[in-house]
Amino acid sequence: MIVFIIASAVYSMYLAKHDPALLKRRTEAGISYEKEPAQKIIIFFLFATCIVLIVLSSLDVRFGWSLVPWYVSIIGDMLVVFSFYMFYLVSKVNTYAAANIRVEEGQKVITAGPYRFMRHPMYFGAIFLFIGTSLALGSWWTLLLAPVLLTTLVARILNEEKILVRDLHGYAEYQKKVTTRLIPFIW
Repeated sequence: MIVFIIASAVYSMYLAKHDPALLKRRTEAGISYEKEPAQKIIIFFLFATCIVLIVLSSLDVRFGWSLVPWYVSIIGDMLVVFSFYMFYLVSKVNTYAAANIRVEEGQKVITAGPYRFMRHPMYFGAIFLFIGTSLALGSWWTLLLAPVLLTTLVARILNEEKILVRDLHGYAEYQKKVTTRLIPFIW
């Protein structure tokens, strides 16, 4: 958890110094910030999954349900750091990477950085954050939540892409050029 806190603090300090507007966009998260009804439901499931991860991993460690070797926890910490590195790479090229789904005036399709390879690199990083956090907290059981997270992210991406095609000029063309949504060579 210390690695998560440090990585989160470093990322937040970077945004505060280099892109305060993006930091504001990233902190405006939650159900109340979403406009689309489908996104409100999806965000509820994402938040609920994260809460269950914390509670379940705490119970797991407390009652010794999993025996996760120390080196697996270290691998989890490295995945957490990797996820924040992905967030950083996204932040360098996309000042509009808000926590909610919206298209702002002046926003353009981003094709640089990790967006050259996949359309949703922030969600790609979130998968590593989720798996890394589970391992870092010493819980095999929380990995059972990964299919729930992945299903919820897929639903979010599918809905988000409809909005982006509708509201963000050039996004449909970008979809044709960059065919990977989330996981290279898979989807």
